Amino acid sequence: MPEYKVGIIGATGMVGQRFITLLANHPWFKLTVLAASPRSAGKPYFEAVGTKWAMTVPIPENVRDMIVKDAAGDIEEIAASVDFVFCAVDMKKDEIKALEKAYALAECPVISNNSANRHTPDVPMIIPELNTDHAKIIEYQKKHLGTKRGFIAVKSNCSLQSYVPALYPLDKDYGVQDVLVCTYQAISGAGKTFDTWPEMIDNVIPYIGGEEEKSEIEPLKIWGKIEGEEIVPAKTPNFTAQCLRVPASDGHMAAVFVRFKNKPSIEQIKKVWKEFKGYPQEVSLPSAPKQFLNYFEEDNLPQTRLQRNLEGGMAISVGRLREDTQYDYKFVCLSHNTLRGAAGGAVLMAEQLCSQGYIESKF
Repeated sequence: MPEYKVGIIGATGMVGQRFITLLANHPWFKLTVLAASPRSAGKPYFEAVGTKWAMTVPIPENVRDMIVKDAAGDIEEIAASVDFVFCAVDMKKDEIKALEKAYALAECPVISNNSANRHTPDVPMIIPELNTDHAKIIEYQKKHLGTKRGFIAVKSNCSLQSYVPALYPLDKDYGVQDVLVCTYQAISGAGKTFDTWPEMIDNVIPYIGGEEEKSEIEPLKIWGKIEGEEIVPAKTPNFTAQCLRVPASDGHMAAVFVRFKNKPSIEQIKKVWKEFKGYPQEVSLPSAPKQFLNYFEEDNLPQTRLQRNLEGGMAISVGRLREDTQYDYKFVCLSHNTLRGAAGGAVLMAEQLCSQGYIESKF
């Protein structure tokens, strides 16, 4: 595999920081450009990020003194110096859409952590183990944009990464019909730590703006199909969700209730989870967990502190599968929200797109 030069747009935010730590020793991707808002531009990275550095490891030495570019003002320069960019900016949705499109038009592929383009019909929203085939829409998107290399691909909302991977492989044989999910989401999902958000200590907030709508609508695009030159979301399964912010630093947990068209047995469900592999496992992508779905038999597992970092934070933990009095079954799921759910999921998607030839090295 050739080496790819990559940039991070939104490098000073929490997801941007996570991208930096993941790319520090990546075997395929060499981090060469950091970009952020105009107030950070022109400064060495350590100065631009200052006290906002929230990772548990120090800023990598090769990044500390890298001069930060202007994410919006230096598009042409950035696009010319990298093979693609990761985007994790904190802006209004219309501004994000315009920014990502500008990079794509500058012939720079964009792997986005943002939600702005998740419902754009010709933009794939990929969980690499589940709907790898949606990458085929990229050729149509490039046709619509009039580009040769430039396109946008997005990852789904971070909380979906906990429960959708457990449901999706069950649909083929058993037909997932109705899903009720309650998510319990860590504060890093809001870009916060306990130092910056002391109000969350010993507290639960029963509202996360826009999160319930994302949790109910985005899975349908993942279940969707390419028809003509766009991705058409599926009509089912039917999702309803409640999303709560809880006092955990990292890790989103979900309590799931599911009804099937053809009810499987508990052992059949566990067998599907144990045997399920996606494209990342089949071709051994660098960031792929060896065992994607991990079931724990113990009643008190998975736990956020114990399992969130499973396989580098890229695996999904599942437990407490049992019959329900109103739905067919209920269970719990856990994923690391800034690794599998955000930066790590985007890195894995970039690996997939590079391995499939959708992103080519130009240097």
